[in-house]
Amino acid sequence: MTPKPDQPRPTAAQILKLLQDQEVKFLRLQFTDILGNTKNVEVPRSQFQKALSGDVTFDGSAVEGFTRVEESDMLLSPDLSTFLIYPLFSREEGERGRVARLICDVMMPGGAPFGGDPRYVLKQQIARAQELGYEMYVGVEPEFFLFERTETGRGTTTTHDKAGYFDLAPVDKGERIRREIANKLVEMGFEIEGSHHEVAPGQHEIDFRYAPALETADRIATFKFVVKRVALEHGLLASFLPKPLAAVHGSGMHCHVSLFKAQKNAFDDPQGEYGLSVTARQFIAGLLAHAEGMTAITNPLVNSYKRLVPGFEAPVNIAWSTSNRSALIRIPAKHGNSTRAEVRMPDPSCNPYLALAVMLAAGLDGITQKMEPAPAIQRNIFKMTVREKRHHRVKELPSDLSEAVKELQKDEVIAQALGEHVMDHFVEAKTAEWRAYNQTVHQWELDRYLDLI
Repeated sequence: MTPKPDQPRPTAAQILKLLQDQEVKFLRLQFTDILGNTKNVEVPRSQFQKALSGDVTFDGSAVEGFTRVEESDMLLSPDLSTFLIYPLFSREEGERGRVARLICDVMMPGGAPFGGDPRYVLKQQIARAQELGYEMYVGVEPEFFLFERTETGRGTTTTHDKAGYFDLAPVDKGERIRREIANKLVEMGFEIEGSHHEVAPGQHEIDFRYAPALETADRIATFKFVVKRVALEHGLLASFLPKPLAAVHGSGMHCHVSLFKAQKNAFDDPQGEYGLSVTARQFIAGLLAHAEGMTAITNPLVNSYKRLVPGFEAPVNIAWSTSNRSALIRIPAKHGNSTRAEVRMPDPSCNPYLALAVMLAAGLDGITQKMEPAPAIQRNIFKMTVREKRHHRVKELPSDLSEAVKELQKDEVIAQALGEHVMDHFVEAKTAEWRAYNQTVHQWELDRYLDLI
């Protein structure tokens, strides 16, 4: 994992010229709300200069978890390094005019950063890492399902194919769609490292090159948009729901994390146990120590906890390993500049900015507190007895969203990393989500009890 040299940041004048040369008619100013939903304000050509100057306002009170009505006006400050022109997804789109986008930071009217902006939360932790001399790089493995739609366009849970892990066409009917998604992403500047069919029917994975944490979070948001857009053109529904189908593997978003210092991988030490440096061990210890507190952020839906169950390769136990995938953190075999920790619990429904922020905060706490992880466990943890787990100091992740939110509220390091605004609104939203779930009568209850009770 050798970092690439930084690309020069384009100027507003250069972007304006590109917009003109490429005959772009609309510019999307994109941002993300606290729950991870991508939002945007789209402006026509006459407003391009104003948009690039950061003078476009929007009503923050209309966005989940942002502001109260009495303080609603907010500014969108574009990060010029995120500029890209969308590829054409259909012939009709080309006739309407090309579209470009900029990812924005959300600002208060006076110009101060908005504390409830998830991108700002991540930038705060990146700055903290830089003070210690580190930069975090992250590579992600987002998984998703392709489902059929009804004649009226509604999504179903009927999978697009019946293929399995690494299958080929014609069993794998998603091959052509994955290629199209990859081609669109390449047009937008992504470096695609591979794509394949995943374990479950209709499940797929496309991997793109690791990058600095902020760039990776931006790319995750873009990736999800492109996947959904291409699927729509094929009459399909692309879903990043962690567990849309029972009795099959769910969708995860494994995060391969490393720290670099002075352009060198700070996790690598050929003389260290498992080839890991003291810094790597401390970072891993921090991730393990705060795993329970992070889970509500990395796995934020009621449905997320249907994936975090034994038997489907998703982690349940808070432990680390170099040789098996039942642990929360795995150390891949490749070392040198590729030395990294694979964090296996996040799922693709998470807010990428908040998820990477809390992982970085947890790891940095391990470094600053000089934590030492428990010994790595090389056997299948799913097959260990309760006594064996207790002996190895293996705890379990929260079993549902309610428990995860309670653990989040107890973790001062994670709460501080999120900031008061995000913390309060996130907890409020997730508590309401759990309450609504508990108050709903589900089909399972009717099937099991209605005739018997």
